[in-house]
Amino acid sequence: MRARAGLAAGLAACLLLAAPAGAGDFAAFQPIGFSADGKVFAFEEFGVQDGSGFPYSSLYFLDTEKDAFLPGTPVRVRLDDEAADLATARAKSRETADALIGTHGLLANPGVLAAFNPMGEAGVDRSRIAYFPHAVEPMPGGRYALELEEIALPVPEKCRDLTPEGGKGFRLRLVERDGAPADRVLHADTRIPDSRNCPLSYQISGAVTFHPYPGEPVHVALVLVRSFGFEGSDGRWLAVPFRP
Repeated sequence: MRARAGLAAGLAACLLLAAPAGAGDFAAFQPIGFSADGKVFAFEEFGVQDGSGFPYSSLYFLDTEKDAFLPGTPVRVRLDDEAADLATARAKSRETADALIGTHGLLANPGVLAAFNPMGEAGVDRSRIAYFPHAVEPMPGGRYALELEEIALPVPEKCRDLTPEGGKGFRLRLVERDGAPADRVLHADTRIPDSRNCPLSYQISGAVTFHPYPGEPVHVALVLVRSFGFEGSDGRWLAVPFRP
């Protein structure tokens, strides 16, 4: 099972996108951190489920070399009670994952939130994002850029009545590397995973970077997936790790 299923919660300040009544829900995204060697990256996505009103929190642990979930993950918590507290759901998921977080030392290596364009930001290009991988001045090196292209794919059987316009996957490319033009495919769907829940569109929404020492830098592209929801479109996060 590939890490694309992952998806996604504020960062220096928590961004919580809680949906009003009668609308879909867009999960908030929160990075947890990297292992010291950059081989593991974890993040949380959380929110209140549309339709049910149940709070949820999911923690994703990615092997950044294999682009796959660590065994036994993701950690998912949903409290099936409309009166339940979102903070309780988040505390339960963190408690369940505490040993794994500690084993990999994730809280000691937060990385850099190099770029972040959430769904509520106006005037952004949803198909392209550019960023510098460091959080220092003067800035060493050049910038990086990613481009996302939606691609037509066969519609999963369960989605035929929900997405009659056709199935959608995505292709992600690195188009600028350290200030120089590039053309490298980082990911290209060949099918639509069931976990994406009948996707309607995709958006390249951010990048997290980490520079282990010694070791090669690790970048993680953040893709926001809009999918069919009970009361409107829902938003969930995919993480695409790569070595630039």
